[in-house]
Amino acid sequence: LDYFQQPQDIKESDFVEFFEKYGRHSFLAPSQVQPSFSAFYRAGDPILIYFDSSSILSMLRQPVKMGASGLCADGNPAGFLDSKSTSCTRIFANLSKSCMTDPALDAASYYRDFTVLKVPINDTIVQSMKVIYEIEYSGTSGIQSVSVQFKVSNISGNSRSSLLQHFTMHFWVSISPSSLEFYRTRTLSHTLPRSGNPGYISGAPLLIANGGAMQHMSVLWSESGGSCSQFFRHIVQFGMNVRTGCKISLSPVLEDSNCSYTQQKLYKAFQGMNRTEDFAIIGSAHSTQADEWITILIRNCSVQVVNCTSCCMVPVTLEIQILWTKVGLLSNPQAQILGARYFYQCHPLKFLNVSMVPVTTVVTFTDMTDWPEPPRGQPQMHWKLPFDIFFPIKVALNVERSYRGDLAGYFLLILIMSSIFCF
Repeated sequence: LDYFQQPQDIKESDFVEFFEKYGRHSFLAPSQVQPSFSAFYRAGDPILIYFDSSSILSMLRQPVKMGASGLCADGNPAGFLDSKSTSCTRIFANLSKSCMTDPALDAASYYRDFTVLKVPINDTIVQSMKVIYEIEYSGTSGIQSVSVQFKVSNISGNSRSSLLQHFTMHFWVSISPSSLEFYRTRTLSHTLPRSGNPGYISGAPLLIANGGAMQHMSVLWSESGGSCSQFFRHIVQFGMNVRTGCKISLSPVLEDSNCSYTQQKLYKAFQGMNRTEDFAIIGSAHSTQADEWITILIRNCSVQVVNCTSCCMVPVTLEIQILWTKVGLLSNPQAQILGARYFYQCHPLKFLNVSMVPVTTVVTFTDMTDWPEPPRGQPQMHWKLPFDIFFPIKVALNVERSYRGDLAGYFLLILIMSSIFCF
C-alpha cells in the first residue's frame, strides 16, 4: 500500500472521455514585464534620475548601513517625502589611491551627469526596435560567422517619449548531415537542464522533441502593440495553466488561391520554429530512451466551409490539453505525463481586406491521480486459543437460572471441566 496504483495508458479514443471527466480550466495572469509609473510622485516612491550621456533611467540613491558591521550599501533608493539621515562605514585598503578613484569620495559623483525628474515618466511607448544576432558555430571549429538584423521604427519629434527595445542572440550549429544525429542526441540533450528527477517539478519547463532534438515547449506571446511576437515565445511550465492572445498580420488582400498558404502560415505560427512531435513523460527524459517519450495527438480543423463561397477555414485557437498523474511512493510522489493533445479550432475567414487575425492559445493541465486506499492501522493481537473453548460455559450461563432444577447440570459441568484439565 506504499505505492500508487499503476496509471492507465491514454489513447486517442479515450482522451476526450478522461479530459471531460477530470478537466478544469484556470488561468494565470501573465506577469507584467514593463514597469508602470504614475503621473506624479507618491510618498515613499523612488525619485527617478536620468543620465543624459548614456540614456539610462535610474533612481536617486541614499547609502545606508548593512548588517552588524555597518558597511555602506549604495543601492538603497531615496523615497519621496521620506526625510531621514543615514550613516555607514567604508573601508579603504589604500586611502590615498581611493581618494582619487573611488566615486564615494568624489563630491561631483553625487550631482554630476544626471538630472532629477520632476514627475515620473508617463509617456506612451512607441513601436519597439529589435536587434537580432545570428551566430553560426561548429562543434569542433568554434564560431563560423556572425550576422545582425535590425527592425527600426520612426520616432516622432516629441521630447517626452520612450522606446521599447528587444535584443535577441540566436545560435545555430553548422554540421555535416552525417553528424547531425549525433549532435541531436548528444549535444542538445545535455544543454537543457532537467525539469525534475525523475518526475516533473511544478513550474519547470516542459520538454518536447522534434526529430530527436530536445527543447522547451513554448506558445505564442504578445508584444506591447498586441501583435504576435516573431522572436519571443512564452515557455510553458508544468502545472501552470496559461492563456495567451495576440494578432497575426496577413496580406492586405487575399485571394481564394491563397487559402492553403494562409492556413499553413497560421499553423506554423502556433507551432513555432520546429513542429513538436514527442512529449517527455518525465522531467529527466533522455532523447535516446524511447519509453520516456509519448507522441502528441494532433487534431487539425476541417477545411470545409458552409454557406460561404469566398471563405477560408483558418486555425484561430490552439488548445493544448495535458493529462498527468502522480506515481511512486506515497512519501515521495513523482509527477509524470500520461497524454497530450493539440486541439485546433478554426473559424471562416473572408478574403476582404483582412490584415490582422486574432489567435488564442490555451494550455490546461489535468490531474488524473488515482489515490489508493489509506493504509491499515496497527495489527491486532492474534489469539492462539480455539475459538469455541468457552462454548459450554456460555451455553450454561444463557440457560434460565433455576437453583433447584439446574443444580445437577452445574455439578455435571464441573465434573467435565475437572476431567479435561486433569487429563
